[in-house]
Amino acid sequence: MEDVTRPDRRQNAALSAALAGAVDLSAVKARAEATSRQQSRPAAPSAPGSAPAASGEWVVEVSEATFQQDVLERSLQVPVIVDLRASWSEESQQLSPVLQRLSSESNGTWVLASVDIDANPRIAQAFGVQSVPMTVAIAGGQVLDGIPGLQPEPQLRQWIGSLIEALRDRLPGIKAAEERAAAGGGAAEAEQPEDPRFTEAEDAFERGDYAAAEAAYEQILSVEPANEDAKAALAQVRFTARAEQAGSGAVATADANPDDVDAQLTAADVEIAEQRVDEAFARLIETVRRTAGEDRDRARQHLVGLFELFPADDQRVALARRNLASALF
Repeated sequence: MEDVTRPDRRQNAALSAALAGAVDLSAVKARAEATSRQQSRPAAPSAPGSAPAASGEWVVEVSEATFQQDVLERSLQVPVIVDLRASWSEESQQLSPVLQRLSSESNGTWVLASVDIDANPRIAQAFGVQSVPMTVAIAGGQVLDGIPGLQPEPQLRQWIGSLIEALRDRLPGIKAAEERAAAGGGAAEAEQPEDPRFTEAEDAFERGDYAAAEAAYEQILSVEPANEDAKAALAQVRFTARAEQAGSGAVATADANPDDVDAQLTAADVEIAEQRVDEAFARLIETVRRTAGEDRDRARQHLVGLFELFPADDQRVALARRNLASALF
């Protein structure tokens, strides 16, 4: 990851799917359902002032309207720990102050995002919340892990510490925060001015004009062929445009027609959009095994293009690359 010290809007394209209100955070949901036996109380309106107030320099109260900026965009720099809570939950009342205290000790190496699920039901739905409290870690716009229920403070410290260790070389804000703390604190460096070329492309993407966004990124690459930010953003724009055009039955259609290469490519896009990464990669690798000639090359190229949506050191990509090599040779 490029060493920057400010939120990089160029990477925001990779987060768009998570803001549509229909994110499949199935891994977190499955873990919560498997390990939590607490029954969720029916949602009720929060009494004014009854929810634990988010407080502290590294704590932010998040709503559906601010989720992208306060959670996903911040997670490009440092991990964001999301505290999914409810004012009527006694365990939430116990957990939230502990998380806030831990965040105050973090020196900005991570941020706590507090979410009242009653006031923000779409966020709760996106995370598949079955009971509260629920704590989720997000980094680089991706859900990494989730812990249901009230956890002891030592376990929380260990969990967060392991996240920081694992992400220190991938999220530039962690080292920047540690360096500021070592220097006795101090103001963060002034933000660099935005590149108007990227701003134009991002604005086009955000309004859903994928053709204009693609053209803008291609223009940047025509001048700077090695610009990794533009390459990554272009791959995301093309993927998002394809995924939005896919029908709701794309996966079923592909499963019923294993020899239809176009159906396999479309289904893989849908599975990536639904966070079913391993399934998407396996589908295309199997398509490579079954096909030959032009069809085989199309499946291979599509799979390689999907790899570009992920960090280079993503273990799922590494495994899929090895399996692809086996399928080809």
